[in-house]
Amino acid sequence: MDNVELNIALVQTPLIWESPKENRAKFSKKLKELPQNTDLVILPEMFITGFTMTPDNVDREEGQKTIDWMLKEAKTYDTAIMGSIPFYDSGDFYNRLFFVEANGTVSQYDKRHTFTLAGEDKVYTSGTERLIMGYKGFRIYPLICYDLRFPVWARNNDDYDVLVYVANWPKPRILAWDTLLKARAIENMSYCVGVNRCGFDNAGYEYSGHSAVYDCLGEQIVYAETETILYATLNKNHVSKSRGKLKFLQDRDGFTLKS
Repeated sequence: MDNVELNIALVQTPLIWESPKENRAKFSKKLKELPQNTDLVILPEMFITGFTMTPDNVDREEGQKTIDWMLKEAKTYDTAIMGSIPFYDSGDFYNRLFFVEANGTVSQYDKRHTFTLAGEDKVYTSGTERLIMGYKGFRIYPLICYDLRFPVWARNNDDYDVLVYVANWPKPRILAWDTLLKARAIENMSYCVGVNRCGFDNAGYEYSGHSAVYDCLGEQIVYAETETILYATLNKNHVSKSRGKLKFLQDRDGFTLKS
């Protein structure tokens, strides 16, 4: 299994404010560009609305419509698709990431660290559970934007190979994004993938992209600032050999997380 590869596509694009239908149409066009061997497509945080703190402006049925769209596109292109959306569930809104596979499997993760600076904590309920998925020989751990600033939540207990962040990370703090993505790769001895949006949102905030992939030694594999689809091939052997040789994860401190 160590010889397996995962071909991923990172979709970096502006988002249309609080317009799920238009955003889904935009991404449908972009998915037509995918090479046939694409295994996983990663979309930004809140890819159907932008980083909205007014999710009630959007019909609550758009959440399920988006899952249905992801299922259809995943089956069409025989790939998996992941990204987060505002999602209403049992009386609360969540910034919820969905990982949808071509076979119809749907997994979900609720953003643990809601962004208090923007008041996200007052609108969206925080998640409490990690999600680590087995997919095509890789163990993938998805997180969302502000989670990047909290290394304990990303801690690798030798239970994942790929760490993924989807984001709406603004230009004024982009140095932190660049630095922390690389740090998470190095400290966790895993691939680290960051998918950010670009363009401006309805509040005038600018997003400069900087989507990137780092290997488990911190080497940058791909990177871009403008609207594009980035492609990278992840190799399980790179992770296994590096961990076997350097053994840094074996020296980690032990502790237990509490909600």
